[in-house]
Amino acid sequence: MRARRAVAAAKINLALVVGPRRDDGLHEVATVLQRIDVCDRVEVGAAERLAVDGFRDDTIVRRALLGLAAEAQAEPSWRVRISKEIPVSAGLGGGSADAAAALRLANELLPEPLSPERLHLVASSVGADVPFFLEPGPKLAEGTGERLTPLELPQDFWVVLALPSELVKGSTGEVYARFDALGGGPGFRERRVELLGALAGIDRSADLAALPPNDLAEAAGASPLAARLREAGAFRADVSGAGPAVYGLFETRREARAAARRLGRRERVWVVAPVW
Repeated sequence: MRARRAVAAAKINLALVVGPRRDDGLHEVATVLQRIDVCDRVEVGAAERLAVDGFRDDTIVRRALLGLAAEAQAEPSWRVRISKEIPVSAGLGGGSADAAAALRLANELLPEPLSPERLHLVASSVGADVPFFLEPGPKLAEGTGERLTPLELPQDFWVVLALPSELVKGSTGEVYARFDALGGGPGFRERRVELLGALAGIDRSADLAALPPNDLAEAAGASPLAARLREAGAFRADVSGAGPAVYGLFETRREARAAARRLGRRERVWVVAPVW
C-alpha cells in the first residue's frame, strides 16, 4: 500500500481566555484557533513496526499512533516521516498538527478505519490542540480544547509571525503555572461571554481587533514584539498560545511586509496568509 502524505499547518490563537486550574490539574479555556501558512509535511506508510523519522525529539506523533493502534485493536505498524518548518515549542501547535496529520493518514491505512468520533477521542487523549487539527477551518475550542465549534471568520488578512530570538520558552505547563501564580483565572465566565460577544460581531477582518487578548501573554513573557507590531500598523497583535511566538494582523500584504522589515534581524519573521 502506497504511503500517504499531508500538509500540517501551524495555528495562531486569535484569542485565548483561561480559567483557574481544575481539580484534574487542567485549565478550562475558550480560544479561537486559526491555521496559517507555515507548514510541516507528514508522510505515513506501512512498516513492520512504528518508526518516526525526521524529528528526533518527537513524542506526540508516536503517542498518537500508539493510541490509534490501541483503539483500533491493530498493530502500530507505520513509518512516519516529518519535514519540519513550524518552529518547535513556539505556541504554534506544530507537534499537535503533525500528530493530527499522522492520525488521519494512519487511520486511512487501517483495514477498518475508525469513525471520525472515535478518531476525535484518540486525538483528545493525546493533546489539547490535536482535535482542532483533524478538520479544516477556524474554530472556537472550549473545555481543555476538545469541544470544537466551527467558525466562519474572514480570511482576507495577512499575518506577520515573529519569533523572538532572545526569549527561551519553558514548557507549556510552566507557563500555566506562572499564570496561576500571577492570580489568573477568576472571572473566566464573564470573559468567555465577552469573547462570544466579540465573535458574534465579526463581519470583516478588522473586527478581529475586538477579540479579548491572550490571558497567557504575561505568563509567557509578554514580548514587546506585540507592541512593536501594533506600532507598525497591525490592527491586532498578540502572543500565540503559550508563546513565545507573536503575531500581527494586517489588512494588506504590503503593510505586512513593511512591518516585517521594521522588526529588524533579531527575530525570525514570516509574512503569511491564513489557511482554511
